[in-house]
Amino acid sequence: MEILFNPNIAYILLVVGSVLLLMAIVTPGTHLLEGGALFMLVLAGYAIYYLGFNLWALIILVLSLVPFVYAIQKPKRELFLALSLLGVIIGSVYLFPSSGWLPAVNPLVAVVVSVLSAGFLWLVVRKGIQAHHARPLQDLSTLIGKTGQAKTPVQEGGSVQVAGELWSARSGKPIPAGSRVRVVSREGFVLVVELDDQPKM
Repeated sequence: MEILFNPNIAYILLVVGSVLLLMAIVTPGTHLLEGGALFMLVLAGYAIYYLGFNLWALIILVLSLVPFVYAIQKPKRELFLALSLLGVIIGSVYLFPSSGWLPAVNPLVAVVVSVLSAGFLWLVVRKGIQAHHARPLQDLSTLIGKTGQAKTPVQEGGSVQVAGELWSARSGKPIPAGSRVRVVSREGFVLVVELDDQPKM
């Protein structure tokens, strides 16, 4: 455990744990990111307890979550994401007490780890935010009112081709295969259709 008491190792653990934590906020539910973040931050916390810390740097680290949460709520808030990353870098570099104005962490280690983690987070988090706010490729509500063709007999179940795709379908009345159908509603990914006997315009 002596290796944990090296400020450079503690810094790397803290940054990696912070990166995993921020990624877990953007993509919750995987449990891998959350578990990895918890493990790294517990080790970093143990080292911080032994080495001591600068309170102002810890406050910067905690406050860096505020612009991050604000940035992930809506797209095009890259400035707040950048502020959050800058806060994580400054807070973690100066977290450990030193004798002078230079941080206890080796400047070369700090630069390399900070640039790599900030660049990685910038790309991953921005892509995650964009994916989260992107419109679905197939907006199912636009299928209502469209016409298609029954590929199998349809009543309690069946298949229809609508908008160039094959869909599961059901109908209140029997519809023979090959008939023209109209989508009247949907239930999840199942289209509710009816026989369309209107002439084509």
